[in-house]
Amino acid sequence: MTDTAHYEALGVPQDASADDIKRAYRKMARKYHPDVNPSPEADTKFKAAAAAYDILGDPEKRAAYDRYGAAWDQDRPDPGQDTRWQGGYAFDERDINPEMFRDFFAQRYGAGGMRQDQHVRFEITLEDAIAGARHTLTLQLPQIDAAGRMTLMTRNVDLQVPKGILPGQQLRLQGLAKDGGDLFVEIAIKPHPVYRIVGRDLYVNLPVAPWEAALGGKVKMPTPGGAVDLTIPADAKHGQKLRLRGRGLPGAQQGDLYAELHIVNPPKLSGKARDLYQQLAREQRFNPRAKLGV
Repeated sequence: MTDTAHYEALGVPQDASADDIKRAYRKMARKYHPDVNPSPEADTKFKAAAAAYDILGDPEKRAAYDRYGAAWDQDRPDPGQDTRWQGGYAFDERDINPEMFRDFFAQRYGAGGMRQDQHVRFEITLEDAIAGARHTLTLQLPQIDAAGRMTLMTRNVDLQVPKGILPGQQLRLQGLAKDGGDLFVEIAIKPHPVYRIVGRDLYVNLPVAPWEAALGGKVKMPTPGGAVDLTIPADAKHGQKLRLRGRGLPGAQQGDLYAELHIVNPPKLSGKARDLYQQLAREQRFNPRAKLGV
């Protein structure tokens, strides 16, 4: 092992199981997610944990990382071109002990032989997670050809994504991996330009004008089901959260949609608008820095 940085980022030992790695990542994500912990240190730890899980959560990437460390994803010479393989060596069937291979596969894959499970990560949209969707997975499965060489076989698999699925959840497709093993598909959700996902809840940054925040009233707000009228209370604060029940991800416990208010000034004031602001400044006895003692 030449590198342990990703294991350290998740706080797990090198022999941690796949479940241990997943639990460690979820714990780190809950603790250091930017929506929960806005500190720069938390952001650094969150990104490090995400990068570590991207590698350690994938069995093939993890195996390469365990062997090659930080250089796990670099191209390597083909054995046929590597000079270390050019010594003219060849295998004769008399050199092969069938019992040796039988023992090897029994230890690695169980007494049933070559049956093995496969784990893949598949990315969907937020809309797919809300409404459910059907996708076709294209898998590259290793196989041995007639000449005894390792090749890749392309296989298409139908995947039904149920509505309300969460990031990190796995779908099990029985018997669809190599040689009858099970295929485990871990779901990831692509970043959305409008919404953030926190558990089953959705968050949206909702810009409001200063007078909308001060006076209150109805404004248009986007939701996954279409725009709705949202009532802004008078004297609303920057960062204040307003909840729309049941507008998040579906499930046994329906998620909610939160509008986080962001007060935004107009890009340019007209002369009349500037006069109104100056009149407000004269008439309104308000010091926003009073708690600072200035």
